[in-house]
Amino acid sequence: MKNTSKLILIALLAGMVAVSGCNKKTRKAEGVGMDGVSTSGTGAGFGPDGQPLGDWQGSGDLLSQTTIHFAYDSSELDADSLAIAEAHAKFLSENSSITVVLEGHADERGTREYNLALGERRAQSVVDVFVALGVSAANIENVSYGEENPVAEGHDESAWHLNRRVEIRYGR
Repeated sequence: MKNTSKLILIALLAGMVAVSGCNKKTRKAEGVGMDGVSTSGTGAGFGPDGQPLGDWQGSGDLLSQTTIHFAYDSSELDADSLAIAEAHAKFLSENSSITVVLEGHADERGTREYNLALGERRAQSVVDVFVALGVSAANIENVSYGEENPVAEGHDESAWHLNRRVEIRYGR
């Protein structure tokens, strides 16, 4: 009886390992278009109107832009990025029940540790703009993924530019 119990336990453990898999590979495969750019992002975010980002129709205005890009090795917002951050900050300050997660990312160059720190600085730059414009810090969470969740898989400047970003993910 002991051997049967052991075999059942081993079979259950093997099954759990087999179905758990590696989430990282699955994430990269989700929503990747013909140009290698992910359309799914790294989280189940919502737009400012409360709708899932995939269903959001606000294509022309600044609030429809939920990605802020950065220059190489920088956490400073340029004029275009600042305008996007300010639009989201205004929306959030007027809608204090909505929370947001700011996800910092980096391109593949640099060490893992350096890129995690750079992603954190990028997310913090956006947090600083939000707080300065009246968004409660309690409604903001920031996280860094470093180079771990690229939206473009290439190894050239066009891919690296897309991967140097902060993604704005609205919660409910």
